[in-house]
Amino acid sequence: MSPRHILVLGGTTEARELAAALAAHPGVRVTTSLAGRVSRPGAVAGDVRVGGFGGADGLAAWLRAEHVDTVVDATHPFAVSITDNAMRAARATGVPAVVLRRPGWRPEPGDRWHEAASLAGAAALLPDLGPRVLLTTGRLGLAAFAHLDGLRFVVRCVEPPGPPLPAHTEVLLARGPFTVSGETDLLRDHRVDVLVTKDSGGSATAPKLTAARRLGLPVVVVRRPVLPEGVEAVPDVRGVLERLGLGGRTG
Repeated sequence: MSPRHILVLGGTTEARELAAALAAHPGVRVTTSLAGRVSRPGAVAGDVRVGGFGGADGLAAWLRAEHVDTVVDATHPFAVSITDNAMRAARATGVPAVVLRRPGWRPEPGDRWHEAASLAGAAALLPDLGPRVLLTTGRLGLAAFAHLDGLRFVVRCVEPPGPPLPAHTEVLLARGPFTVSGETDLLRDHRVDVLVTKDSGGSATAPKLTAARRLGLPVVVVRRPVLPEGVEAVPDVRGVLERLGLGGRTG
């Protein structure tokens, strides 16, 4: 009997945890697909493929050719096109699909959050919030801030960003998890007036929110895009395993 083949669209901590849990189950073959945007991704259990599929049609063809039984979209909450393509391919092939999304952050007492619907919306808020900005939105999409010549930016990302960048930009290359003390020192050392982040959720990068709260700094939070109509997310690896009928085992 052929093993049950599960495709995990990965790139997140939860995707790696899920792949490890699936690989530990006899009779399960797991393939994790990575977009290839990070040159040195962490180790992943099971089979790994790197690169795009060629849109929804290409993914549908791959699902058929590789006899995939289930697709799990465990990509970043802001990977809109990947999620959309995954749901379209699943519908076209009849392959069941599950979306894994860690819960978003919630403001706590003392937070000074300003919500934005997009990076452009976040950029529009900045001139009224302070001249020194810490951007932690990743290396893509920085063009939304490139016109803000009157502000100074510290851009933190895993790999060097490409142009266009704001005129006054310092790039810090770092990968989480981070600590509250480290984030507090960063905000103080760079005399940051305002923090900009996407609502990625999770604990690895949440300490910056605590540090900003303790320092009384405003935070611009870019809200998550909505999931495709009719799609409901599962919040953790255990929930995905239960949905797959694998008993909630996490290894």
